[in-house]
Amino acid sequence: MFDIFSLPDFQMPEGFLWGAGYAGHQVEGNNIHSQNWKKEIDQHYEERSGLACNSYELWKTDVDLAEQAGLQAFRTSVEWSRIEPEEGHFDQKAADHYVALFSELKSRGIQVFATMVHQTHPQWFEERGHFTKLENRKYFERYLEFIVPQIAPYVDFWNVLNEFNLYNDEEHIQLKLACVQFHALGYHVIKRYSDRPVSSAHALVQYMAKRPWDRWDSTLAQYNDLRDHEFFFHAMRTGEILYPFRDGIYAPEVKDTVDFWSINSYVRDLIDARKASTWGERFIFKKMQMIPRDFYLEEFNPECIVNNLSRLTDKPVYISENGCCCDDDRFRIAFIAVYTAAVYEAIKLGTDVRGYLYWSLLDNYEWSSYVPRFGLYAVDRKTFQRTPKPSVSFYREVIGHNGVSQEIIRRYLNENPTLKR
Repeated sequence: MFDIFSLPDFQMPEGFLWGAGYAGHQVEGNNIHSQNWKKEIDQHYEERSGLACNSYELWKTDVDLAEQAGLQAFRTSVEWSRIEPEEGHFDQKAADHYVALFSELKSRGIQVFATMVHQTHPQWFEERGHFTKLENRKYFERYLEFIVPQIAPYVDFWNVLNEFNLYNDEEHIQLKLACVQFHALGYHVIKRYSDRPVSSAHALVQYMAKRPWDRWDSTLAQYNDLRDHEFFFHAMRTGEILYPFRDGIYAPEVKDTVDFWSINSYVRDLIDARKASTWGERFIFKKMQMIPRDFYLEEFNPECIVNNLSRLTDKPVYISENGCCCDDDRFRIAFIAVYTAAVYEAIKLGTDVRGYLYWSLLDNYEWSSYVPRFGLYAVDRKTFQRTPKPSVSFYREVIGHNGVSQEIIRRYLNENPTLKR
């Protein structure tokens, strides 16, 4: 239980960067040459992305919204499947679109975080084995060599890849280990054209033993952490690529290919050795069903921010994603307040956190459905009209204050948010 009105005032260090973001496939619409578009059709997804938020056409509107929200930084992705819809065929008009988008953000004083691959890639690349096969690095390099020089003048921070570190079936293991080297390739290509910092966005889930003093639960929690997190951090620090029950390899070109830790932090998972899957159910006293369906973000656990970041004291950290999925915007306001307070606590404990990007600017396509809503702005599914939620104004005041105060909170909340009807 938390009391939002007991939260002490705090301010971030001078120069702290506040922002938000979204990803191409989730907002642009008609990303027809991507592997995800085909998957949505072939696997009969609950909902298909379709026109999404129509942001490919309405990108100037979105830049206006980012400016109106007071954002100092904005993260988005370049869609490779638009840039190279057919193998070897590059669409300069698509490249010009991203140049225009990034240039416009910069002209408004908004720093650009550019992600080169955010979960989607061309269908032709998928058919070649995509990121699971190291021999496909030549295609990735060709794409980067085409687009990076064009957007480099406008990019302040780079993400090569996004969240390749989770899941542990055989295909995902191949993907994870290969992506370490795809990331390193991307780092070195980008550095030929840009002196700005480079990373890849890492989904940092806190694995917590359901029974903290039980050796089975705690050992499995550590094992999951090795497989999903430490393999990446260790490789970036040493060049050594390790994974349980696999022969390790040393790839010197991998070492020191992150200039900052780009962290997507949402949730903890309880690890239960009494379950075949090892995934434990949330404690009943923590679960808050903030949308009308089961989802993976059903608790407030800002402690996971502090716990996650305490291991990352060797490089600067930017929170590249953190957001609240809810229908009642009061929860989003409370979420931003307590989770940024957790970032503040992590800074006090010695982690050099330099920025926080809320996810997301818009209620976007959440990979199989539009039901989960993370946005600061609502989007009408028919007209694509964007409507600000109260959390936009709240976040703008937080940015202006460089922190959270009770004065700001009490302008937007008069009671702790509740799910009671």
